[in-house]
Amino acid sequence: MSKTAAMAPPVPQDRESFSLPKALYVLGIHLGALAAFWHTTWAAVGICVLLHWVFGGLGICVGYHRLLTHRSFRCPRWLEHLLATFGALSLQGAPIEWVTHHRQHHQYPDQEGDPHNANRSFLWGHMLWIFWTHQDDEYWEGLNERYVPDLLSDPFYRVLAKIYLPLTILFGALLYALGGWPFVVWGIFVRLVLTYHCTFLVNSASHTFGYKSFPSKDRSTNCWWVALISYGEGWHNNHHAFPTSARHGFKSWEIDPSYWFIRALTALGLAWDLRLPALEK
Repeated sequence: MSKTAAMAPPVPQDRESFSLPKALYVLGIHLGALAAFWHTTWAAVGICVLLHWVFGGLGICVGYHRLLTHRSFRCPRWLEHLLATFGALSLQGAPIEWVTHHRQHHQYPDQEGDPHNANRSFLWGHMLWIFWTHQDDEYWEGLNERYVPDLLSDPFYRVLAKIYLPLTILFGALLYALGGWPFVVWGIFVRLVLTYHCTFLVNSASHTFGYKSFPSKDRSTNCWWVALISYGEGWHNNHHAFPTSARHGFKSWEIDPSYWFIRALTALGLAWDLRLPALEK
């Protein structure tokens, strides 16, 4: 981290410029998913479900969130990079960008400075925040230096930020070779729409509906139905109470598939130093 970034005061997320390209991109992905009405096979639906779990569940929930953002466990570097690549193929931004946003969210939860501040509105927290941005490259460089010096120090993440879009195009070509347009429509467009909204609902619904097990100054809640579709990420009040915990579902009925996967890695010797709150040890 540079001396300037280290001495800088907290930087609120300034999102005053509407990004038409981002809006058109999100619209295009959703319109592409409508092609499922004409291009559907059971094999394509199965590919969608499988990739939703691999790229969304393992890549975003385990890789981007619990590993890269909160460092709730450790694993071999090759496995960390593999999970990060899975997450990048979910097209929610490169790890550097995603982790910056999420660490900023935890510093200013539901306050000025939180990029998806749920107090602005449900729709803002859900997805409108994506369409508003800051045009100054120096601003983003400073923000990344402040929040993700660990990722910036790894050349892999700097390279991945440049190539994840071409990788997705190559992956789409592979899907076309394997199963034609149904595999592309379901494996790329439908899968992305589902993964997007599962992630977005954690920022919106899990700051609106549900219950609180722990007192907090933010609006985070434990929302069971969001947890069901987001591999345990919907136990969001638990997560805000113990951000670095590898486990989000604390009670017997709070199912947490992401944590189950981390435990499986531990049993295989591929994860260690799991961070858990005192009540879970």
